[in-house]
Amino acid sequence: MSNESLSALTDSDLATKLLRNAGALAQRIRAGGLAELRAGSRIKDGVSDFATAADLAAEKYLFEELRAARPEDSILGEEGAGFVGSSGRWWVIDPVDGTFNFATGSSYWCAALALAAVPGSVTTPDPLTDAEVLLGAVYQPQEDKLWMGGTAHAATLNGEPIGVDSRNDIAQLSAGTYIHPSWLAQPQAAVPWQAAAELPATLRMMGSGSCDLSRVAQGELGAWFQHSCPSWDWLPGKGIVRAAGGDTAVVRINGLNWFIAGPQGAVAQLTAALESGIVGGAN
Repeated sequence: MSNESLSALTDSDLATKLLRNAGALAQRIRAGGLAELRAGSRIKDGVSDFATAADLAAEKYLFEELRAARPEDSILGEEGAGFVGSSGRWWVIDPVDGTFNFATGSSYWCAALALAAVPGSVTTPDPLTDAEVLLGAVYQPQEDKLWMGGTAHAATLNGEPIGVDSRNDIAQLSAGTYIHPSWLAQPQAAVPWQAAAELPATLRMMGSGSCDLSRVAQGELGAWFQHSCPSWDWLPGKGIVRAAGGDTAVVRINGLNWFIAGPQGAVAQLTAALESGIVGGAN
């Protein structure tokens, strides 16, 4: 498709096309073999945090297509792609969310992006600015599931309307979460996490925040909480959850920022539990 044709697409149609193509590109690269894929990885922060050739290729594709289709918009990519435009709109890219899953053969990974409206004084869309998510989009290629939603788009899964679980009591709900094993030995994270983890009917830890948040939006997961999420792990799913009638929150506890999503009552309960985990007078 020509640059002119891309620029004529609506934001949601553009996101759909680009994520489907990025997901297919990542799958083609993985088809070359998992051992080769892992051997070509670039370690970022330990063996569970790395970028494969597929991450880098998919981000390059998304960045170049967005620059062509939306030349005045800013772009922030997980793997380093970036551009500061003049429109006040930011495309936040996660080319492969759930890279550890992706590199070990699991289907629980996705390509995700968010289009956020950011005040002119902000140079990057830090999630703590509570940027308005005009559009969040998450595509899980191996299940062919595309979630979308934001202030400019209704919450949908493959074009059909979705909504969060109607129950507000976290004790009746499942909760998705993630905490790196190294944090379990550090009270600043472990104490609030355990306080929140004791509340749900059951826990799920599946390794892709955007896949998790999308399932909160459709009610397959009841709620979700995790600390220290970068923009690309939070904004796509945040937009979809809020469009699906859910609530989201960011709270600072023991020097860490915790990100929470789900029905309003469940978010309030998880927030209170996390806040009960303040250690040593820290905040």
